Amino acid sequence: MGRPDLVVHVLVSADAVRVGGPRFGLIVSKAVGNAVVRHRVARRLRHICAGLVGVLPAEADVVIRAMPGAAQADSADLDRQVRGALRKSFPELAVSEPPHPAPPMGETPGSGRAS
Repeated sequence: MGRPDLVVHVLVSADAVRVGGPRFGLIVSKAVGNAVVRHRVARRLRHICAGLVGVLPAEADVVIRAMPGAAQADSADLDRQVRGALRKSFPELAVSEPPHPAPPMGETPGSGRAS
């Protein structure tokens, strides 16, 4: 599979009473790329984290560090890596693969562009 593009750290505080859901922190350093690339990676990671809010316990703190390879990874790869790391941390939770995205407007699955 190659070198991972992300490092995920998780802490669940048993004594913390928190209102709201889990907290996420992102680390995207200059090693990932210039400002445009770093912000694109951060946007992708924020979108992935937003989909995980309802799955993780409210006491969870998740820190995701983007490695330089994250700039070339597509969103599906990043999502797979985040969910894989969370499955190791929370085997009892249903942190499964995301559903397959719908085809773009004007296309039907398996038939190419609609006429």
